[in-house]
Amino acid sequence: MIAVSDLLKHYPDSSSPIIDQLSLNVIAGQSVSIQGASGCGKSTLLALLAGFEQSSGGTIVIAGHALERLSQEAADSFRMHHLGVIFQQFNLLDCFNVWDNVAFTARLKGNYNASRQQTLLNNLGLADRHKAPVSMLSGGEQQRVAIARALNHLPDVVLADEPTGNLDEQTSDIVSQLLFNYCQEQGAALVVVTHSSDVARRAQTQYRLHQGRLAQE
Repeated sequence: MIAVSDLLKHYPDSSSPIIDQLSLNVIAGQSVSIQGASGCGKSTLLALLAGFEQSSGGTIVIAGHALERLSQEAADSFRMHHLGVIFQQFNLLDCFNVWDNVAFTARLKGNYNASRQQTLLNNLGLADRHKAPVSMLSGGEQQRVAIARALNHLPDVVLADEPTGNLDEQTSDIVSQLLFNYCQEQGAALVVVTHSSDVARRAQTQYRLHQGRLAQE
């Protein structure tokens, strides 16, 4: 599902690469967690996997698509059909309410299902907030909306950047369980970047990113 080989990312103003000859393989139904110090490149790695940034070398193949060969239009289509991305900054659409934010990608993809979406919102404790403007939500509520949007269109691969960073312990546990259950039930590949050891331990395979490379815990 995800095959990364000799991945390299070098920024012009840096003396050493942020991602250095990194390799990673994740099969369908497998969950992977990545921890590491702040600034070590975890979010950069997810941005590369999502095709938001171009690598400086190496290959990324996800769901049979070689990302470095995709045009911008093809990359947008690939993300819509195959990826569920949970951003650290949420990236919600302020012009839409909760319901329409969560439905957005599913409607574009053509697999919108109101019953499925309602169940997802119920599970995330957002059932009574579905008509609320997202600008009126707390940070934790916005994070849950972002998670619901990422899962609602049934992606093959879920990339989650600190998905519990704005949540209390109880809600974090609920969200983590939802993500890992989705991975198992849908046969999706899940890559979670997190500072939470509790979240990381839920993954089948655990890595630490250090000096641009992954080491299995």
